This record gives sequence, C-alpha cells and structure tokens, in this order.
Amino acid sequence: MKRGLLVIFFLLALGAAAQSPPVRVLLEETGLAVVKLEGAHSLWNWAGRIADDAGPRVYRLLASDRGIELVCDDPPCPASGYMGNLLSFVPREGAFALGDRRYRGFLRVVWQEGRLLLINRVGLEDYLQGVLPGEVPASFPFEVLRAQAILARTYTLSRLGSNPYYDLCDTARCQVYLGLGAETPRHTEAVRATAGRILAYRGKPISAVYHADSGGTTAAAEEVWGGAIPYLQARDDPWSLAKRWRVQVSPRQVQRALQDLGYSPGAVQSMKVLDKGPSGRITRLEVVGTSARIVLETPKSARFLRALGLPSTLATLSGWSFSGRGSGHGVGMSQWGARGFAKRGWNYREILAYYYPHTVLTSYRLSASR
Repeated sequence: MKRGLLVIFFLLALGAAAQSPPVRVLLEETGLAVVKLEGAHSLWNWAGRIADDAGPRVYRLLASDRGIELVCDDPPCPASGYMGNLLSFVPREGAFALGDRRYRGFLRVVWQEGRLLLINRVGLEDYLQGVLPGEVPASFPFEVLRAQAILARTYTLSRLGSNPYYDLCDTARCQVYLGLGAETPRHTEAVRATAGRILAYRGKPISAVYHADSGGTTAAAEEVWGGAIPYLQARDDPWSLAKRWRVQVSPRQVQRALQDLGYSPGAVQSMKVLDKGPSGRITRLEVVGTSARIVLETPKSARFLRALGLPSTLATLSGWSFSGRGSGHGVGMSQWGARGFAKRGWNYREILAYYYPHTVLTSYRLSASR
C-alpha cells in the first residue's frame, strides 16, 4: 500500500497545539465483519468514491480468496459484490460501529492474504479521547489524567508509520482504545487541556511506555527489554498499589509456553530462577525438560512469564508457584504510583519529570511528504 512519509519537527518550548494528524488503529483482523453506519456516508476504494447512501445501513463483509465481498442487510444496496482489496466507509453524519463499539473517524477495510484488516482512521486528538478511558479511571486525580494524555499522545506519535497498514492496535499490546462510547467529559477535558503536548528526548518523541502498578519500584528498560534507554530508569515508587498475587502453573503449561516461543523442551521436569535485576524482576531462568535444558534471558524471559499468565515479572518461584507484586512490565510511569504522587500535591509536570528524567515537555509540528 502506498502511503505518505511523515516527517516530524519539534518545538523546544510549549506553544500552540499542532494540527491533529491522522492515526490508523487496527480494530480487528477477521474473515467476516458487520459494520453499522448511523447516518449518511460514502463508500470509497482505490479509484475514489463509489457510492453515497443516506443511512443508516448495516453492511456485511467477507474475506474471499480474491478480496473483499460486500452485501447489505436492507437492499437495494448502494454497492455490493466484489470490492477489490480496499474499501472505506466514510461517515458524513454520526459514527460507525463494530459490534457494540462506536468510533469516530472512518473505517478502512484492507484485504490481506485472505483476512480483513479493520482499521479506524481517526484524528490523533479524537483517538486519545477513546484511549484515556481504557487506561486510567475518571476517578483518578486530574493531574494523572493530564500526564496520561501526554504519554498516550507521545507514544502514538512515535508509532506513526510503523506498519504499512496501521500504526497501532487497540489492545494493551499497544494502547487500549475503546472508541467513542467510552469517552467521558473528564477524560476529554484532560486531552484538550494538554493538546499538542508531548515528551521528547533529543528532538524526538520518547518511547512513552507506562504500566498499571510497579509493585514498589519501576524497572530500567534494560532490565525488562535488554537495551538501555537514558530516560527509562529504575525509580522508587512509594505510592504504587503493590498488589500481591500468586500464579500456579503446571509442567504442561510451561512446555506449551516454551513451544510457542519456538523451543522443544520435551516433557518439562523442573524450573528455576537464575537471576533477577536491580528492581527484583526475574531476568534469567532455567527450564529442564527431557529433550533440552533451556535458559531464557531478558527479553525472552519476560515474554515467557507473560505467556504463563504472570501479571508482572516482579516475582519469586517456589516449586511451580509464582508469588509477586504489581501489574505490567514496570517500565516508565506507574499509573497507581502517579495517583499517589498527585494526591500528595504533585502536578503532571512533576510526575512526568520523575518517571522520565532527561526528557523535555514540548509541542510538535508535522509535515508529510512522499
């Protein structure tokens, strides 16, 4: 798919909000989809606009072996049959919906190797209004919501152009995105109050990772992912929730998790933690099976432990039972920790400066060229 190359320029002082760039969010990858349009809309493909409809309308899409097949629930349909490998639904009134979720912007459907990629193309600031409700409760202090809006905006900018078809997914693997129906006045106010503001390091948006609960101390990037990043350092996190948990696993579960990572351990006989990082997170462990002895190190050890269902890697192992604290990878801002700082009078600038040292709070400009 041809697309523009985004070139990002940053201002080193807070200023007017930048124009909101488009964001492409993967909502679903499927073979069959039902799309609801609430009002007047148009249908577009590679060649341009192919139909207009007054709506409302329900469409059904099927990924055939050659491309997108389209039908509607209430003929006569404005368009139907074979649509090629790209189709866009562009609302002129109202929103569009997939299942019980409504979305701003428009829906782009891309056929790829027998599957449909359902992609929401939406302005950045509108997108953030659907992100914040999935990341922090509206009941959190407003300074946390403002900090979260800046991080979500920064993270999104850092991902623009990362994939030929989409920039982000809508799950916690990227950022949780719940769409129009989840928006709240308080979350929207936080987005608008920080419009255009991001965190930058050496003129580029930072890798603005964050998590729910550090368990008492955040982790440096190298402890979790194996590579050092100057602004992602270990920090004491005295106001984190530090929720305790226990996960019991079986040798069969361990075997399946290793197989998913490409290993062939045979029947698993034992598992042992070999090393931990400065924050206490597991960074190296050993699994012995009938076919192989496997040693996993960061970052594969973290992926393996997530596959076993551990909320975090801040854990100890006894037999086949893990006990630990916290939730998430532990790098960057702890949302519960930020809540504690805000309740003690910190503003969003102080919160961000604490969790992301050496960064600059700034605004940005975008220009696009091919």
